[in-house]
Amino acid sequence: MRETAIHAFSAAGLALALRLRAALQADVYAPQRLAGGASGILPFADLFAHMDAAFNRYARHVFIGASGIAVRAIAPHLRGKTRDPAVAVLDLSARFAVSLVSGHAGGANELARELSRLTGAVAVITTGTDAAGLPGVDELAARRNMAVENPGAVKDVSAALLEGRPVQALDPEGRLLGGNDAGGLLVPTAPEDWDADAPGVWCHWRPGGAFANTFRAYPRCLCLGLGCRKGVPAREILAHVALVFAQADLAPQSICAVGTAWIKRDDPGICEAMQALGPECVFFGAEALAAVSAAGQSETVRRRTGTGSVCEAAALLLSGAPALLAGKTKTPRVTCAVALRPASAAE
Repeated sequence: MRETAIHAFSAAGLALALRLRAALQADVYAPQRLAGGASGILPFADLFAHMDAAFNRYARHVFIGASGIAVRAIAPHLRGKTRDPAVAVLDLSARFAVSLVSGHAGGANELARELSRLTGAVAVITTGTDAAGLPGVDELAARRNMAVENPGAVKDVSAALLEGRPVQALDPEGRLLGGNDAGGLLVPTAPEDWDADAPGVWCHWRPGGAFANTFRAYPRCLCLGLGCRKGVPAREILAHVALVFAQADLAPQSICAVGTAWIKRDDPGICEAMQALGPECVFFGAEALAAVSAAGQSETVRRRTGTGSVCEAAALLLSGAPALLAGKTKTPRVTCAVALRPASAAE
């Protein structure tokens, strides 16, 4: 299913919607009187009934027309900035692209900018940090596909920045902020110096920062290599992975990819475990795994799979790193290794 819906209410609006449809990879909706059975236009009889069905079905909405129409249509469905889809409004002449709802976390600000690039409209973005030229950490995290915890703390962070108060920040690899210190207001702070009661931004692939006023973003940069005996259930594999991450002080929220040998592609247990860990799952051929010289070698594994290393080699192939972050650990039936994808490669 497509993630963007365009809603038009006039002939001029529908013409503009159809121009944007391909670029936005969007579904186009229009009143029945305008749609008239035309191919590729989804008709609706009543706008409010239409939004009852469509609002939460899409991640992004573009209304072409007056902002008031959009406001009245979406108002009954709004639940909160961390839960609502992005909503933007484009006027009929494509002069202004307005970020209306869920500007940062939902991506409406970026949607308005995208509409601006496509049509030449002026992107109208009114979120406080953007107006002041300050980083919106929730928008940055969403743009970089990071896993977010305690999103409500962004209000404390943004308020402090707008008032010119310093905010403690942990982002040693620049994965979230990219070196932007908001004119010195984002102050690099070590975990041992963290003030649990003050606003903060925590970005790391290690767990931590579990405080009420700390916005936490986990970069997806940990690459997990797995191996197992035939027929091992997913729960046994997942239990070992959980133990490895706890012992190595790694955040499971930062897993970006999981890999194993091609020979395991029809093994239901490891396939289920990989899908649960995700979001990217890769099965490597024996030749590709065998070519990874940095991985440890096992003759037992070679006899079973055609290559001397599975979990370590898979982790290194996925990450592009020269060395492992956590070397192979094993139970009698499961093996696991972890590598860190460099910040430049993860972007």
